[in-house]
Amino acid sequence: MDFDISSILENWDYKPGQVMVRKFKATDGHEVIQLRVDLGILQLNADGRPDGKRPMGHESWFDFQLSRLEEHRAQHAGTDEGFSLNQDDCNKLHVESVQYHHRYICLLQLEDFEGVIRDTERNLELFDFVEEFAEASDSSWSFQNFRPQCLMMQTRAIVSQKLKDDEHVSALDELEQGIEAIRDYHHEYSLVDQMDQSGEIASLEAWRNEIDNGRPMSPKEKLEKALQEAVKKEDYETAARVRDELRNLPVDPS
Repeated sequence: MDFDISSILENWDYKPGQVMVRKFKATDGHEVIQLRVDLGILQLNADGRPDGKRPMGHESWFDFQLSRLEEHRAQHAGTDEGFSLNQDDCNKLHVESVQYHHRYICLLQLEDFEGVIRDTERNLELFDFVEEFAEASDSSWSFQNFRPQCLMMQTRAIVSQKLKDDEHVSALDELEQGIEAIRDYHHEYSLVDQMDQSGEIASLEAWRNEIDNGRPMSPKEKLEKALQEAVKKEDYETAARVRDELRNLPVDPS
């Protein structure tokens, strides 16, 4: 077997500052993702656990821990009391969460928005799970520290899909909700003083302004703009006509 991948690297140059990723089918038919990094290539499975392993016969360590919780509830009259995650459990879950983190970055670049939403939702659920059951609070923080970035990536995927479907108003609503979720995180973890330095919030706010400025105007917005221009020019005949058109617009059922 030839283990040398030099020819592959030579035909796929690394470019600093760019997320260079591709998806294709492996020889066994399953989809894989490759990410070009400075020292080589990172390969991940497109579905399931990114490294393809099945811890304890489950799709992931998270799924294994969820099955442990269900068994515990079955043995303790449906309660969670006494169930916990030790440091080793948390370490394994953390390593796994980073794998999903790498994959949803790749998936966003590939415009697989459903995949990004799937993987970010999975990690957010994991963060909550660890916070509830970790024996040590500092173990939980190592996960929660990733929450703003995960929320930002999820928001980007949801909004990108809306824009792809030409749902600009809905996209802006989702974007605002994403920004608010990151703000809520700062309040919940007493990090309000760091909110102004949040790169995630700044990035989403800049994108919101960009989308809003490039958004197609609704019929009402076009008439309102025409009315403003007519009044500014003191063209009151046109202004009166535009007002009548505004009054006759169908009422928005929303």
